[in-house]
Amino acid sequence: MKLLRRRWVWLLLLVLVLSVGTYTYCGIRMGSPSVGAVTGKTRYHCPMHPNYISDHPGDCPICGMSLVPIAEDTGTRAATTGNIADAGPKIAGQATIYLSPEKQQLIGLRTARVRREPMVKTLLAVGQVTADETRVSRVFSKVSGWVEKLYVNFTGATVKRGQPLLAIYSPELVSTQEEYLLALRASQRLKGSAFSEIAGGGDSLLAATRRRLELWDVPASEIRRIEQAGHPIKTLTLYSPASGYVMEKPVLEGQKIDPSTSLMTVADLGKVWVQAEFYEQDASLVHVGDRAALTLNAYPGRTWTGTIDYIYPSVDPQTRTLRARLRFANPGMLLKPGMYANLTIEKRLGNRLTVPEDSVLDSGTRQIVFLSRDGGHFEPRQVTVGERTDGRRQILSGLKAGDVIVSSGNFLVDSESRLKSALEQMAAPSTPDAKHASPKAAPSGHAGHGS
Repeated sequence: MKLLRRRWVWLLLLVLVLSVGTYTYCGIRMGSPSVGAVTGKTRYHCPMHPNYISDHPGDCPICGMSLVPIAEDTGTRAATTGNIADAGPKIAGQATIYLSPEKQQLIGLRTARVRREPMVKTLLAVGQVTADETRVSRVFSKVSGWVEKLYVNFTGATVKRGQPLLAIYSPELVSTQEEYLLALRASQRLKGSAFSEIAGGGDSLLAATRRRLELWDVPASEIRRIEQAGHPIKTLTLYSPASGYVMEKPVLEGQKIDPSTSLMTVADLGKVWVQAEFYEQDASLVHVGDRAALTLNAYPGRTWTGTIDYIYPSVDPQTRTLRARLRFANPGMLLKPGMYANLTIEKRLGNRLTVPEDSVLDSGTRQIVFLSRDGGHFEPRQVTVGERTDGRRQILSGLKAGDVIVSSGNFLVDSESRLKSALEQMAAPSTPDAKHASPKAAPSGHAGHGS
């Protein structure tokens, strides 16, 4: 039974809609009274359909709403609608409409002024904290051998510049030390030679051997230790090139190595990078040197300030984002590589012509606002829009400062405008002769609604 009732309700609604549409169409095509068409001292119209006017009270045949008296100048206002529409360019599918104060209040219509004001656009991005590559050092050995001892034996350890990292044993290095010691002794013996060439040759041999040790990154302190010991030192100690954290330690004690083996990676995290992803549509606003605020979920309420120091030359084809690199100071080492970050950049765009964002109806191919005219008339106006900020939209063309536009209820105004445009097209004569058709051809039942 419930299903049957619902079907009857829907059927009655469908019949009502078809009847109203047919009645409206016939009224327009066959001489329905419109504004200025009915004469008389007191006239009445529908608050929801002001184009319907009668010379006596009653109910609106379109919506059933009670007719209300209208002022003597209402007909004049509506009759001039065509002139008001001519004030701006015609828009296909849209028409200038008149809305009575009662209807404006009923649909919650509000207006706002177009104004020129400072415009600030907030750019949002997400990023990931990474080590500053210019502050990352890798430790290699320039001779082959074996890892004899690890002084730093786990990843993440804190090290200071010059701190011992590991010791390696290299037979090639040991033999070079022996050559150096022999050259040192020979140089000392030949210093007292009466022949300067012989004394100079000893010094040259010693310098060449010492130079070989230095090219293998044997520090001067280790060379002095060799000289003081008077015999080769079995292992060579490698020291940290910078202060920071051991980010990688791929070797183990006893492992054989060669000059291509990465022994450790040390990163100074006093300053870090953030690799950020900006929306493609914001690419024109992102510049090197822009200051950005960074926040992390790990530290609510804390903000870091940094700058963009590089913008990558291409857009990611998968995410359609522009990648930029930002540099941040990292006191306390709270910014840890791998953390996700939220970035905000405030771009001051100067004084721009703006309107409330909700006032712009965007169909995808065109943007329309409704311009408020005198006497309750509203004209559709096509505009060109620019940047979008918090609740505001930049207007590039179509409006000027001081114009009054619809800011709330514009969807209903748009529907009314489209409906009127469609009805006017339906009412337009299809042939030239139709303009001169005798009014007597119209059925008498339509001569005056409610007469």
